[in-house]
Amino acid sequence: MDQGAVFRALADASRRRLLDRLLAKNGQTLGELCQGLDMTRQAVAKHVSILEQANLVSWQRHGREKLHFINPVPIHEIAERWIRKFERPRLSALSQLKKRLEGEDHD
Repeated sequence: MDQGAVFRALADASRRRLLDRLLAKNGQTLGELCQGLDMTRQAVAKHVSILEQANLVSWQRHGREKLHFINPVPIHEIAERWIRKFERPRLSALSQLKKRLEGEDHD
């Protein structure tokens, strides 16, 4: 997976808003995604295309409609690689503090 493409796709607020909309209601058409946005249909299509290239959105034909779905896997992989490793020291520090406060630290 190209994490650079994912970061670039997520860097844009409009694309994050589209992902939020798909998270709230998966399987939307381009027309549905456009509703209530202050963007042209072409702008929304371009943003969706960038999200598809980053593998954050997939689509499926349902009759004549093209339904768009969020793909959370790339975001999960970023969380695993870039975020979780920063959580470990904090969680360890909280655990040590808890033990000290509860009198379990016998060093």
